[in-house]
Amino acid sequence: MSNSDFGLIGLAVMGQNLVLNVESRGFKVSVYNRTTETMEKFVSDHPDKQIVGLKTLEEFVQSLAKPRKVMIMVKAGGPVDKVIESLIPLLDDDDIIIDGGNSLYTDTERRDAWCSKENLRFIGAGVSGGEEGARKGPSIMPGGPPSTWEVMKPIFESIAAKVDGVPCVTHIGPGGAGHFVKMVHNGIEYGDMQLICEAYNIFKAAGFSNEELADIFADWNAGDLESFLIEITANIFKQKDPETGKDIVDLIVDKAGQKGTGRWTMMAAVEQAVPLSCIGGSVEARILSSMRDQRIAASKILTGPSNAQFDLDSVSKEKLVGMVRDALYASKIVSYAQGLDLITKVGADKKWGLDLGAIARIWRGGCIIRARFLNRITEAYEADPGLTNLMLAPFFTDILTQTQANWREVVALAVRSGIPTPSFSGSLAYYDSYRSERLPANLLQAQRDFFGAHTYERLDKPEGEFFHTEDWPELID
Repeated sequence: MSNSDFGLIGLAVMGQNLVLNVESRGFKVSVYNRTTETMEKFVSDHPDKQIVGLKTLEEFVQSLAKPRKVMIMVKAGGPVDKVIESLIPLLDDDDIIIDGGNSLYTDTERRDAWCSKENLRFIGAGVSGGEEGARKGPSIMPGGPPSTWEVMKPIFESIAAKVDGVPCVTHIGPGGAGHFVKMVHNGIEYGDMQLICEAYNIFKAAGFSNEELADIFADWNAGDLESFLIEITANIFKQKDPETGKDIVDLIVDKAGQKGTGRWTMMAAVEQAVPLSCIGGSVEARILSSMRDQRIAASKILTGPSNAQFDLDSVSKEKLVGMVRDALYASKIVSYAQGLDLITKVGADKKWGLDLGAIARIWRGGCIIRARFLNRITEAYEADPGLTNLMLAPFFTDILTQTQANWREVVALAVRSGIPTPSFSGSLAYYDSYRSERLPANLLQAQRDFFGAHTYERLDKPEGEFFHTEDWPELID
C-alpha cells in the first residue's frame, strides 16, 4: 500500500473540506483527529476517496511519504503548539509542518524558529474562503522558505481557486509573512462588511424594504462593486425564516462576533503608526454591537435625532441609492489603501520582499474579500511597484474624485439623522487628512513643547532642526 502524499490534523469543517479538495486533485490523504470517532465517521462517509484515517499520531506520521507534509487545522494559539510539540519527535529532518489556521503572525515566526532548531520546515499558510472555499478552491497565503514553497507548490496550486486560469496562491515571503497578510486580509474583510452594514442601516432608516435591498445589492453586484460579500448580502435579504415566514435578517440579534484577527490588525497598525480608520471603525462597531444591554439602556437616556426616521424630502430613493453606492465605493478604496499601507510598512521593516500586486491577484478568487476591483489594484502595483498609497494610482484617484461629493453628502445625512457610520466617516476623514497640505499638528507640537519640552521643527528653518521655546507664558493659578 503506497504512502499518502499529504496529511491533515484537525477534522473540523474547514479541515474536512480541505481534505476533500486535496483528494479530488489526485492526491492520497492521511487524516488524524484527536477525537477518533470524528475521524472514523469522516472516512466512512467517503468510502470511495483516497483518504486514510489513523487512530494515533505515530501511525499517521508513518503513513506519509517523505518529505512528510502535515497540515494542522486546529484552533489558533495553544492547541497549535501542542500539536507541533507532539509531532516533532515523530518527524524526520526536512519534513514540513503547515499551520493553516488563523494564527497570529508573531506566533508563526516563533514556531518557524522552533521547527528550524529541530531541522524541520514550517509554513504559516493563511487560508481564506470559508467552508465553500476550502472545498472548491480557497485563496492561500503561504509564508516560509522559498525551497519549502517549491515542495508544496504542486498541491497548493492544484487546490487553490483559479481566476483566468491563474491559481490564487503565491509564495508571500519568509517567516510569518503569510499569516500577516492573511491577518490584514481579515481586517479588510471587517471593513468591507461594516461598510455594507452602514449602507444597509441608512437604507433601512430611509424606509427601504428588504425586497428593495435585495434588488439594490444584486444590481451593485452586476457593476464595479461586484464582490462575494455584495452577492451574499443580496441573497441574505431574500431569505425567509421557515419557522415564522419572516425575513431572517430581521430576526437576528444585532450582536456581532469576532475571532480576533481584526483586533490583531488594529494592534499591528498602532505598533507601526499606520492609520487604519476604516478597519478601526469596523472593529469598534463590532465591540459596540456586543454591548447590547448597555446600548438598550442608553437609548432610553441619551438624546439625539431618531435614526428610525430619515429625511427623504431633499433626496429621492433612487438618488440615495446612487449616493450610498458612491460612499461605499470610495470608503472601500480607502480601506484597501490603509490595509495595503500596513502590509507595505511591516513588509519593509521585516525585509519580507512582498509583492503587493501578486497579493491582490491571489485575493481575486476563493477568499472572502474577492472582488472585481482587485484586478485594478493588481494593475496599479504592476504599473508602479513603488506606489506609496493606492489612492494615488490614477484609476483610484479618478474614482475618489467622481464619488466624493456623494460620499460627503451621505456622511452629512447620516450625522444629521443620528445614524452611526464609523467606517464611512472615518474613511472620509482619512482621505481629507491625507490630501491636506497642512494639518493642525503645528498647534499640537506647540502644546507638547509647552508641557513637556518635546521640541518642534520650524517652517522657516531647515528640515531636521529642532527648537524649544523657553519662555512660554506662565499659567495663571
